[in-house]
Amino acid sequence: MKSKNKKWVIWIISGIVAIGVIWYFFLKEEQVKIRLETVKPEMGEISNSITATGTIQPVDTIAVGTQVSGIIKNLYVDFNSQVKKGQLLATLDPELLHDQMLQINANLQNAKSNLAYNNTNFHRQTQLYEVGAISKADYDNSLNQFNAAKAQVNSVNAQLAAANKNLSLTNIYSPIDGTVLNRNVSEGQTVASSFSTPTLFSIAKDLTKMQVRASVDEADIGNVKVGQKATFTVDAFPDEVFNGQVSDVRLHPTVSSNVVNYTTIINADNSSLQLKPGMTANITIYTNVLNNVMKIPVAATSFWPDSLVVKNYKVNSPFTKGKKSGKRKQKNALPNTNKNEAGVWVIGKDSIITRKKIKTGLDNDTEIQVVSGLTNNDQVITGYKAVSKKSSGNAAKSPFLPQRSRGGNKNNGSSGGGGPR
Repeated sequence: MKSKNKKWVIWIISGIVAIGVIWYFFLKEEQVKIRLETVKPEMGEISNSITATGTIQPVDTIAVGTQVSGIIKNLYVDFNSQVKKGQLLATLDPELLHDQMLQINANLQNAKSNLAYNNTNFHRQTQLYEVGAISKADYDNSLNQFNAAKAQVNSVNAQLAAANKNLSLTNIYSPIDGTVLNRNVSEGQTVASSFSTPTLFSIAKDLTKMQVRASVDEADIGNVKVGQKATFTVDAFPDEVFNGQVSDVRLHPTVSSNVVNYTTIINADNSSLQLKPGMTANITIYTNVLNNVMKIPVAATSFWPDSLVVKNYKVNSPFTKGKKSGKRKQKNALPNTNKNEAGVWVIGKDSIITRKKIKTGLDNDTEIQVVSGLTNNDQVITGYKAVSKKSSGNAAKSPFLPQRSRGGNKNNGSSGGGGPR
């Protein structure tokens, strides 16, 4: 009987031990430890910006054409040629215009001969009229013929000057120093200037100075001003940032797919000649820039200690009641009536968390300016992360296991209590 009682006692003790082991290893809730993520306020630049796209163009491009029609006889430059002002670029066949000049010159000689004859005749008729040998009508007729001959000489002289000018225009010269971007003709090609001047060459004045023609949306154009700083990148050099400055905001709108855009000109240095005409630029225009100001991450203004923070740290705030409550008591809350005010949490000695009220300035959704309320030595809390009991680093978690619910912060990707500013 005693042996049976001993067996029952052994079974009961074994069951209790088994239950204890199962509870300890499988059912006992592991105490979660957290590590606060903090930053110190830093001095630096903070800015608001807008983005746009555009194309890179030379600051000054000249289209060189011809004022006369003809056949291209010679070309002396090609694509990318460096040219000087007054340099001969091409010639048209001058034969036809030269023949026209000769014909007009012959007409001039004929007009001059006719003028000499009418001059002699007029003087003779004048002498006869003075002695009464001819009538007044004959005298007036000789005077009219003399004046018409003089007018004819002047007319043919003008025609000859025009013919000589057209003949000189068969030589095409560069109007500026620059680089030939485009050549639209070849030797032997006929060009006609009857209705419009055909473009033979496009010459860029200075490729070391470029401009970006940005297309800015109507929602952003109100913040764009002449003189603002701009940066841009191009696909050819994705890791390099080029600097520029807004030089002009054009008032003429362009409409594409019911979207109104305004052309904004940004001047940029191209001493390295990396930028090529026609490249697509991804542009950032800084509409408001403040230098040497105190700033913190925006995430700090949205952090609020939850129950996990209260369990691990001592919270000193009029908005919390004791260590066991991590929720803000609405009756004790002091709402921010000023949009330039916010609250942040700082951690001090003995791991005491304290809430501080700050005055804020410029906010670019990533960083926010601190006008007053913090010092450079304050440890501002932006969030927290859970850590394993067995290591000081982050706990390794299976993606298939349920996670403990905590407040999150989407601004910096770290875990932490979320709450109003």
